[in-house]
Amino acid sequence: MTEIQNSKQKQMNPNGKKYDLEERTFEFARDVRRFVKKLTKTLANVEDGRQLIRSSGSIGANYIEANESLSKKDFLMRIKISRKEAKESRFWLRLLDVQVELEKEHNYLLNESVEITNIFGAILRKTEG
Repeated sequence: MTEIQNSKQKQMNPNGKKYDLEERTFEFARDVRRFVKKLTKTLANVEDGRQLIRSSGSIGANYIEANESLSKKDFLMRIKISRKEAKESRFWLRLLDVQVELEKEHNYLLNESVEITNIFGAILRKTEG
């Protein structure tokens, strides 16, 4: 198990689900930053890593904005942006040239980006529904 997965075990409820989406998006952005630091410093990894860092941080920042929104329309827009940034994070993660020893961590982050995208999709369906 990776160090990221070990730290996650402490913050899950008995069903394996996280309690707080704001905290989960923060942890994802933080984990991405830790991961990018470990990558081989090729031109592509540096550029794609920068994009990944930006998009992963935007997920949580827009979610915070959504929770502070003054209207339903603003809330929906911020949730859509959070979902878009989660999808973008997955895109950048897929482009990275990952060393074999980082594959488990990479797969974990890919999966987390998909789960976060799905959560924001569910919030949208429920709110728009």
